[in-house]
Amino acid sequence: MSRRLTFPLFWRIFLTIWLAMAVAVVASNMVTRYLMDRERETIERQVGLQDLAREAVDIRERLGRVETWRFLRREGERRDLHLLLIERDLDLGRLPKSVRERMDSFWHPQKPAVIDLPGGRYRLVAWPRMHSKGWLDPRFFQAIESGLAFLLISLACWWIARWVSRPLRHMESTARSIAQGDNTLRVNARIAGRRDEIGQLAQAFNAMTDQLCRLLERQNQLLRDISHDLRTPLARQRVAIELACDSGADPELMTSILRQNERLETMTGQILTLYRVTEQGQDIQRQPVQPLVLVNRALQEVADYAEHQGVDCRLVAEPEVRGATLLGDEGLLHRAIDNVLQNALDHTPPGKVVRVSLALQGEDCVVTVEDQGPGVDDRLLAHLFEPFFRADPSRGGNGWGLGLAIARNIVSAHDGTIAAENRPEGGLRVTLRLPLLASG
Repeated sequence: MSRRLTFPLFWRIFLTIWLAMAVAVVASNMVTRYLMDRERETIERQVGLQDLAREAVDIRERLGRVETWRFLRREGERRDLHLLLIERDLDLGRLPKSVRERMDSFWHPQKPAVIDLPGGRYRLVAWPRMHSKGWLDPRFFQAIESGLAFLLISLACWWIARWVSRPLRHMESTARSIAQGDNTLRVNARIAGRRDEIGQLAQAFNAMTDQLCRLLERQNQLLRDISHDLRTPLARQRVAIELACDSGADPELMTSILRQNERLETMTGQILTLYRVTEQGQDIQRQPVQPLVLVNRALQEVADYAEHQGVDCRLVAEPEVRGATLLGDEGLLHRAIDNVLQNALDHTPPGKVVRVSLALQGEDCVVTVEDQGPGVDDRLLAHLFEPFFRADPSRGGNGWGLGLAIARNIVSAHDGTIAAENRPEGGLRVTLRLPLLASG
């Protein structure tokens, strides 16, 4: 496959601005020249200017230069013009330097009007007085040139900024959506087809996303397959252990082996639950669930484990929670709350308290679980809900880093949120927010 020719972004921006400046200069000078010619034509077309020139020639030949100068001065004041009668190519030095420069310059604003008289000996030069009404000041031309240049360059810069920023914003929003879990999105073909660095970036972004999605799918498939395949040999192992116990094997050894077998079964069950919730997403079965009943049941089921840990569990529920109802999968919601409770119990020292609060805030039901453990480094809080993530050894526990990840996926599938923060007095606070179906 032949490599496509590219036009680097640097040269596109450089040439666009350069062309905008060139067009601004040319356009402003064309407008200036047009206005200047119109002004000069207006002077030349002024009524009686030709007759005035002939009269000035007559006075010059009869009465001399002084009378001619006085005559032209009077008429100039009346017409608001500077008027000067000169002999062709002989009296140019009598003209002011600024007027001579205007006559010799093609681009100079307010070029004077020059009226050639019959015979070719004399010509009348006329130009407006500097601040006279009805004539354009040179600053007007400068303002036109500056305004046109500013407008054209601003349009060019706006077009460049839009041309560069729009695809970048599209890629940013695509990356954000992918980060939130929508792995089907890619940068659109129109942007990826551009023949510059942005197009190359879009192609690289799509290729990277495809590769990462393939790797994640392979990882998920591997964990699902391993977890599923482990369940059968673990079940057979458990039967073998129980038979060995019945046959008189060392009870303590068999109890230890059985405990490890149960831990492996629990881990594989959690992995399967994690990926089942991930795959189902919003398609889970939903039915009305009372959060107070749900939390009470979860506390009853962890009561033995809490007693074994030497930890006291306390529930504080606001009165209005009694009539609240959620819409969701009762089994999954129970698993989410149970996992958060187990996590709190695992990291709370004996003699301390795990506090569970249940309240309504707006249209949400809020379940808060607070422990009195060592807490978590603030830099690690955002990673607590990632699969297989383990915090520092002080919160190591006996788990595999799956409980909170499962809770997060379950809560997300129910359109809720879950977050963790350190308590000012010590310990970790995990807050679950779930949308209410009704309250009364």
